[in-house]
Amino acid sequence: MEADRNERPLATEAIFTRHRARVFAVAYRLVGAVSDAEDIVQETWLRWSGIDAKEVRSPEAWLVTTASRLGIDHLRRLKTRRESYVGPWLPEPIVEAANIDPALSPEDKLSLADEVSLALLHMLERLAPEERAAFLLHEAFDYGYGDLATILGKSEAACRQIVSRARRRVADERPRFEASRAEHARLAAAFATALATENPDALLASLRKDAILYSDGGGKVAAALNPIHGADRISRFFFGIRKKFPQPYRDEPITVNGKPGIALLAAGHLHSIICFDVADDRINIVYIVRNPDKLRQAARLLRASLIG
Repeated sequence: MEADRNERPLATEAIFTRHRARVFAVAYRLVGAVSDAEDIVQETWLRWSGIDAKEVRSPEAWLVTTASRLGIDHLRRLKTRRESYVGPWLPEPIVEAANIDPALSPEDKLSLADEVSLALLHMLERLAPEERAAFLLHEAFDYGYGDLATILGKSEAACRQIVSRARRRVADERPRFEASRAEHARLAAAFATALATENPDALLASLRKDAILYSDGGGKVAAALNPIHGADRISRFFFGIRKKFPQPYRDEPITVNGKPGIALLAAGHLHSIICFDVADDRINIVYIVRNPDKLRQAARLLRASLIG
């Protein structure tokens, strides 16, 4: 009897550990913030540890369903907070660089595919919580409509309609042709070089004329309070900052949610993360994450390879 009591927690924990990275991936895609996703993972674990795992036919399905429902509830609670957020709200980036500590957790090392680019997560903010969950689970994780019906507590027909509606809304805002990783990397490098050499013409050449810049400081650090429209205005924004704050900057290439981006370093600290959406061989959206709450994870991951 004593042996049985000891074996059950070990088995329960082992099962959860096996699926932990997937639970985190679902949670992060839903809420767009690492710390909030980790809270959902922890709550999912607490609920999982309180049931008899032997009674669950598919642990993965149970865990994903629980995390998804927690994520939907979280998004509903966040609605008012995000409406009062100072300036544009951007998802928290997950970054990758060389020489990352191999002992980091699966969440830290999670390599994100194009389907979870910062651009897509930003677009998904326009969807209602259930639309976002249905779209992500179907498109990114290949869950069928029967699975969605169980997770969302709706009929399969209703889930088909939700996914179809979400897919149309996302398609309306995504570029028709996705840029290759090589093209994305080329433009990110050109943008970084233009900033480093203070060359406005080169910066303009990397941008579409109708490009948009979103800058997220969260009211805690200096950032543009409204989106900036147009390549010329974006160029003047960057070089205006350089004139006001002439401290030396260093830019380093990194991967941001699976896409080439830039880590901007100042005085040995991570100043901001810049990443892009690309269309028609030019940068059409620039994202700048400056909110220090959203840079903690990135700074920790990059410290050994870039900052230290």
